[in-house]
Amino acid sequence: MRQFTANGFSVAHDAPKTGGEIVVINTCGFIESAKEESISTILQFGEAKKNKRIRKLFVMGCLSERYKKDLEKLIPEVDKFYGKFNWKELLSDLGKPYHTELSSERTLTTPAHYAYVKIAEGCDRKCSYCSIPLITGKYQSRSMEEIEAEIRQLVSQGVKEFQLIAQDLTYYGKDIYKKFSIGELTGRISDIPGVEWIRLHYAYPAQFPMDLLKVMREKDNICKYLDIALQHSSDAMLKKMRRHITRAEMVELLQTIRREVPGIHLRTTMMAGHPGETDADFADMLDFVREMRFERLGAFSYSAEEGTYSYRNYKEDVAPEIKNKRMDELMSLQEQIALEINEKKVGQTLRVIIDREESDFYIGRTEYDSPEIDPEVLIEKTQKLIPGEFYAVKITGTQSFDLLGMI
Repeated sequence: MRQFTANGFSVAHDAPKTGGEIVVINTCGFIESAKEESISTILQFGEAKKNKRIRKLFVMGCLSERYKKDLEKLIPEVDKFYGKFNWKELLSDLGKPYHTELSSERTLTTPAHYAYVKIAEGCDRKCSYCSIPLITGKYQSRSMEEIEAEIRQLVSQGVKEFQLIAQDLTYYGKDIYKKFSIGELTGRISDIPGVEWIRLHYAYPAQFPMDLLKVMREKDNICKYLDIALQHSSDAMLKKMRRHITRAEMVELLQTIRREVPGIHLRTTMMAGHPGETDADFADMLDFVREMRFERLGAFSYSAEEGTYSYRNYKEDVAPEIKNKRMDELMSLQEQIALEINEKKVGQTLRVIIDREESDFYIGRTEYDSPEIDPEVLIEKTQKLIPGEFYAVKITGTQSFDLLGMI
């Protein structure tokens, strides 16, 4: 988007109505629901092109990377399909140059006070169900200097909060520095003036780099928050999923994280319905969630993805209605846990960043809440608050997931 504007284009992200000459759709190809959403969007804009509401239609991203030839046959209205990393080719096809001097500059699609910073691309893990390695290839870390330059640039634009992301955050540096370097990188970023909050997505439990915990404990602007996808707890399922860790090792890791970083909030993801998951395996997962009491938990049902290990080697044997029932039961349990954790916050005063104003409340987040996916703080409108600013908020009540507060 920054390259487009530098070349004289006017650019809108997720415009509420179709008004441009050129549409570029960035797709996801990770799970079935995301693929369906991507294809639906392409077809919608294909109709717009047929009806001459737009002039050019381009598609890129993960779905296009994976199914380019199939999509070209199925949806001829698209002028060209690109892979995930072909931005320069797209610019060239539009007759425009790539401005190397702007490589660390970005046009944000988030509110002005926070940004996502991808520190690596790809994955070297071989989990049974995951298509990411097939789409993005081997793990490729960005250099610390390049990441720091991007963050300094974003700070100069007014960004205060940074979500560090990668398909596997904890593997960072192994390819280019020959060691796990997420602790060093996070520490260096925390020293950049103007960086108020750093939040970490997504850690992998096996071979966890323990030096990261010391940095998180000692640096005030690193949020006491870690997103670590565990997927399951039963040893039988962890083995089938090729996770390279046992239940006992996960428990030990989580206990260590909580001991080393007091007050940390852990977010995890669990999967229901992987081939071979029995009632006993699922019961084990429920017991694990009760025992670990995750502050944040999301779940999704298994989706058979072409080319993955499980697609080639396992028969899908958990019926959709059973997957849905297990998902409901898991999230019902988590709702109760989240409510109990929230109730303990009533009466506390927390530092909150304001995201937006709505009709009845200002909406903010604590350091324990990532945008889009985590609970929010609903703040009574007793005075004017400014989005992007921090305030001390006393928690006065709770809902199942969200908190209520006042300045």
